[in-house]
Amino acid sequence: MIIVKSPREIELMKEAGRLVAKVFETVEPHIKAGVSTYELNKIAEDVIYAAGGSCPCKGYYDYPAGTCVSVNDTLIHGIPSKKIILREGDIVSLDVVACLHGYCADATRTFGVGILKDSVKQLMQVTKDAFYKGIEKAKPDNHVGDISNAIQEYVEAHGYSVARDFTGHGIGKSMHEDPSVPNYGIPGTGALLKAGMALAIEPMILEGKKETRVLGDGWTVKSRDGKLTCHYENTIIITESGNEIITLTEGEKNINV
Repeated sequence: MIIVKSPREIELMKEAGRLVAKVFETVEPHIKAGVSTYELNKIAEDVIYAAGGSCPCKGYYDYPAGTCVSVNDTLIHGIPSKKIILREGDIVSLDVVACLHGYCADATRTFGVGILKDSVKQLMQVTKDAFYKGIEKAKPDNHVGDISNAIQEYVEAHGYSVARDFTGHGIGKSMHEDPSVPNYGIPGTGALLKAGMALAIEPMILEGKKETRVLGDGWTVKSRDGKLTCHYENTIIITESGNEIITLTEGEKNINV
């Protein structure tokens, strides 16, 4: 069942969204060659706990950390590790869910480490742009499939693939609620959008083919062909006239898309 949030609930989710944004602002300066994904996760967790929040990822089906930190060909669910050290030219996705006052917000950013190849920059830009193409369709009386199709068409037009086994989702008191929001689909299908719905929209893009594989740890999802991957996500609220993104940093709010 899709839960439509009250104005009070939306305000509480916005507080959680601001906390997620603060995590990105705090962690980004530390993303450099020689730093481990364990260290990045520790910084993120400290920000959340210092604000009185919680990390619902930690302990979720025994997941061991508060965030997911995924490097290069790891699409999602990278387990932070002291053994995974960032190198010049890497890209690293930080997936953050924070709960505050009983409500959650969820977002992901993919950051570059040092100087990146132009092809890598393009992958990152297309992934971010795909999110914005998707939320152009995120408004009352449209369907989830309208969002999904817009993302898929934009990504595939640029020669990339969208992940098929993992989706965006509703969010609120729980980090995963109905509906599922795939990154591929048919316009006019799926759940009808209504004001007050909260969605985590998250293009998960592969430089090569769409197939993925899960490592023996049961979590880490990699591209099957070993090519780069990229992930960009925000939590949005469906409003009467469209939508509002609640997980942007202050710097992002001041930049035109």
